Amino acid sequence: MSVDLPEYYFRVRDNGAFVFRVDTENRQRRIEMEQIAAVNVKNGEIKPHGGRELTPEDLRVIEEWMAERVALLAQRDIDDIHRAIDYLNLTAHWVQTRATDEQLENVTDALLLAMHDLRTVLVRKKADRILKKD
Repeated sequence: MSVDLPEYYFRVRDNGAFVFRVDTENRQRRIEMEQIAAVNVKNGEIKPHGGRELTPEDLRVIEEWMAERVALLAQRDIDDIHRAIDYLNLTAHWVQTRATDEQLENVTDALLLAMHDLRTVLVRKKADRILKKD
């Protein structure tokens, strides 16, 4: 195991993480992790764990992690959308080349409704952006 462990460990969970201080400087030479906080990246909340007070260094590291996490999640969101575009193209090719009548019967209505909903939202959002420019 690496001797250069980070001082903090973030156990990712929905909407944030539990924050642990990593300690390797003890008599047993074991890795100990003490939970110091819970964070929520959706609302920016940092809750100290167990009535403790966080040091300015704790807060700096946590806020830095939160900013990096928000950026990573935003990047993943846009990557997922680009994958969805690929899936739509692959779906169109499947429909045109391989889908059976039974398979099409199974998915057509759901696909049409989802695409109609998406198109409606996209057109409305594009119109809003155009109106803001003027």
